[in-house]
Order: sequence, then structure tokens, then C-alpha cells
Amino acid sequence: MVKLNLICFGLILLGFALFLYGANFYDALVGWAGVFIFLGGSLAFLLLYIYKELKKKSAAQNP
Repeated sequence: MVKLNLICFGLILLGFALFLYGANFYDALVGWAGVFIFLGGSLAFLLLYIYKELKKKSAAQNP
């Protein structure tokens, strides 16, 4: 799980950097790609976190 968290964090950083690059150089395509990569990384991290918590909860209920 640590590797997946690092990948999600890397996507979030890449998206943020692409957004800033697109904003500074007036490149709309790169800026919007950065926004979508940022949102995708955030959503993936959130879904992995929810999955991990549900898996932990179901394992505790079924000993």
C-alpha cells in the first residue's frame, strides 16, 4: 500500500506542477491536464483509503 500511496502523491504533485506551468505560460491544454491529473490522484488516494478502512473493518468482524 505504501507504493500506491507514493504513486498517488506523485500524481498529485505532477498535476499541481503542470497546472502551475500552464498558468504561467498561458498554455490551457497543459493547465487543464494538470487539473485533471491532480483530481485523479486525489480521487485514487481517497478510494484506496476507503478500501483499506473497509477491509480492516470486515476483517475485525470475521475473526
